[in-house]
Amino acid sequence: MLLQILDYLGVAVFAVTGGIVASRKQLDFVAFLFFATLTGIGGGTLRDLLLGVPVFWIANETYLLVCLVISVLVWFFAHWIERLNKPLRWADALGISAYSVMGAAKALAVGDTVLVAMLMGVTTATFGGILRDTIAGEPSTIVRSEIYVSAAFAGAGSYVLLVYLGVPQVACAVAAGAIALLLRGGAIACGWTLPGYKARNGA
Repeated sequence: MLLQILDYLGVAVFAVTGGIVASRKQLDFVAFLFFATLTGIGGGTLRDLLLGVPVFWIANETYLLVCLVISVLVWFFAHWIERLNKPLRWADALGISAYSVMGAAKALAVGDTVLVAMLMGVTTATFGGILRDTIAGEPSTIVRSEIYVSAAFAGAGSYVLLVYLGVPQVACAVAAGAIALLLRGGAIACGWTLPGYKARNGA
């Protein structure tokens, strides 16, 4: 049940980010729906295709309804959402924390290895946002120096580790999601970064 909730949460908050991007570009409602749906289901779609399992939103149309509802809400309340501090980035952070766990959990559920599960967590958490930014013509967060992919990696990795240590699944999901949110939140609020590559003389 918790993983199902995380799945819906991931779709919903990523859909919010797609709607915010559409609102900032002053697009029509169809574009709102497009961006919300693309961002909401993008990462999970790639995950399911790579895992060779039924694509989640085809098997359960509720996810599409979630994107539709979010589109309507953002259409009417985007100006209120924008009054919050960095709403796009914080919604993205929530999506990363939920989807990094959900992606890893689904890979483990179908019997894949630890490394595959971690990669699926990262893919699920980041691909929708990459699609959103690419199509919208916006600079993607993935190429900035601040912690982004690393937060998804930490969330997925900690979930897998805790599962193999025998920790109850609910505790695994909560702890791993909190780790991902803490790292991404620190990057947003405090500018946390990891050391970047430095060119060497003669290279």
